[in-house]
Amino acid sequence: MSARALPYRPHNHDACVNQALAEAKAICQQQNARLTPTRERVLELVWQSHKPLGAYDVLAKLTSEGHNAAPPTVYRALDFLQQYGLVHRIASLNAFTGCTHAGKHHTGMFLICRACGNALELTDTSVSTAIYNAAGAEAFCTETVTLEVTGLCPSCQTEQHHE
Repeated sequence: MSARALPYRPHNHDACVNQALAEAKAICQQQNARLTPTRERVLELVWQSHKPLGAYDVLAKLTSEGHNAAPPTVYRALDFLQQYGLVHRIASLNAFTGCTHAGKHHTGMFLICRACGNALELTDTSVSTAIYNAAGAEAFCTETVTLEVTGLCPSCQTEQHHE
């Protein structure tokens, strides 16, 4: 598992952001997709945040940097990034987080801390397989799956025990 997949543990955050941007450029190049400067900056902002970011959080950061961005610009950029598997949308938070398995078809599974708001992307093929098998048993044709699990991360558990 890469260091980028572990927001609850210490890691070199700048390195994980840089790696994510490099992967995004490679994926877009392979698929002949245009990673414009705005799309790239939106992706970078999403990755720089330890918590999933909403579209208006992204817009506020772009505006504070002097970008003349409007909500549709941000939504289009996020749609593009989602379409190419570079970010996941976490519906319960109405926010976006960087994908730790960019370019690979997979089930998005997230552990979301209700106290600090961090989201950890999990990879567990047995869970994915169970979901697809159960859907298939009902003759349901599954297209995408995003699983969101809410609870407390290790740091927030420790803080609650000390209160």
